[in-house]
Amino acid sequence: PSFSILDDVYPWDLSEIYNPPVLLFYKGNLDLLKLPKVAVVGSRNSSRVGSQSVQKIIKELNNELVIVSGLARGIDTSAHMAALQNGGRTIAVIGTGLDVFYPRANKKLQSYLGEHHLVLSEYSSEAEPLKFHFPERNRIIAGLCRGVIVADAKMRSGSLITCERAMEEGRDVFAIPGSILDGRSDGCHHLIQEGAKCITSGADVLSEFQF
Repeated sequence: PSFSILDDVYPWDLSEIYNPPVLLFYKGNLDLLKLPKVAVVGSRNSSRVGSQSVQKIIKELNNELVIVSGLARGIDTSAHMAALQNGGRTIAVIGTGLDVFYPRANKKLQSYLGEHHLVLSEYSSEAEPLKFHFPERNRIIAGLCRGVIVADAKMRSGSLITCERAMEEGRDVFAIPGSILDGRSDGCHHLIQEGAKCITSGADVLSEFQF
């Protein structure tokens, strides 16, 4: 099934972005779109510390926010799994059609989210993972949410671009700091210098949300 920008279920926050998707295909529970949401983005080749930091912060959000991410390897998978492990709710926005599983390792997770949570895609059911789909998918992840949490973002990474766009559109960006030695978190540190909020706990995120 699908819904369009003209339907009541279409989230207001998403309609406000530059170039919002006209049509979204979905599997799962559309009621999740009505709840307060936070996006989580980061590297596919995440560090152990980056993944653990995301897990810590999501646990400390106490299921007050729906976790929105992209079902990629690395930080995305850590975010979805942390939401599930803590009994929370999560939305995946994918860069393929709903009947395509990418990465294949997340087939089980994608199927589970489609049954019990929500999976969204801008692409028709059989669409393959083309390179340009993923930056386009990222604008939807950020657009659905009032804030974006970022971990393990290098300079010139897709996550960094997503966060810069989110900041331009007036969304909150929450950057998890990392090591200054290996370059893995240089994008996060750059975002903090540009005005993103440096976070070390879930409370740091919740304090910015007015419920």
